Amino acid sequence: MSVDAPLGVAPPTRRGPTPRTRALLAQTRMELRLLVRSAESLIVTFGIPLGFLAFFSTVDVLPTGDRDAVDFLVPGVLALSVAATGLVAVAIQTAFERKYGVLKRLGTTPLSKRGFLAAKGLAVAGLLAVQSLLVVGLAVGALGWRPTAGLVVVPVLVVLGAVVFTALGLLMAGTLRAEATLAGSNALFLVLLLISGVTFEAEALPDQVAAIGQALPVGALGVALRQALDGGGVAVGAVVGLVVWGVLAIGVASRTFRWEP
Repeated sequence: MSVDAPLGVAPPTRRGPTPRTRALLAQTRMELRLLVRSAESLIVTFGIPLGFLAFFSTVDVLPTGDRDAVDFLVPGVLALSVAATGLVAVAIQTAFERKYGVLKRLGTTPLSKRGFLAAKGLAVAGLLAVQSLLVVGLAVGALGWRPTAGLVVVPVLVVLGAVVFTALGLLMAGTLRAEATLAGSNALFLVLLLISGVTFEAEALPDQVAAIGQALPVGALGVALRQALDGGGVAVGAVVGLVVWGVLAIGVASRTFRWEP
């Protein structure tokens, strides 16, 4: 038996998501599908970090100081996973969306440009959550890694790194041609892989190169993750460096990003 509302009082209504919220959620789902739909993207975001961890943890060829290879590589591979997604995958995807006029057509949809960028950020966060679980799962389940500290801090550092590298990826995608972004993001990722001290001990590099590498975002993120997982607490200098990189990347990208080809 239903009870009628008093005269003059409108019955309560259930408020669903606003059109912009629905558009944001739909775009986030689409961004996730775009990030993982191609073989090239899957190789960059999953294949390279996981393959690197599995191979070099079992083949003792990298200089890792006095640490076991897997203990040294887990934080470095987490840093590489963040860079692979935020810098490479997002940059290339967004650059070609700009080239083909996808970004230009956003004005005809309920999704604002700011909402579009938010959807990319949410998609990166979701993908990185899966990546981090796979890296940790592989290390613990197959490689005998036993973390002793830092697991509470690691998600915070991964999110911070995701912001930095997504901003850098969008900076490249919004200022360079799509083909230049494709080549440049992959080349930059390779350089960071070699000089940032995340895949082998930085002491194996010349002092000046090692200093530059660890001041760059991948190196700083690797230092912060490694110190946290080694039980050394928060690497304040590395975290401050990441924040500075993030502020600079967001500031420059917001001023220079071109939505049209």
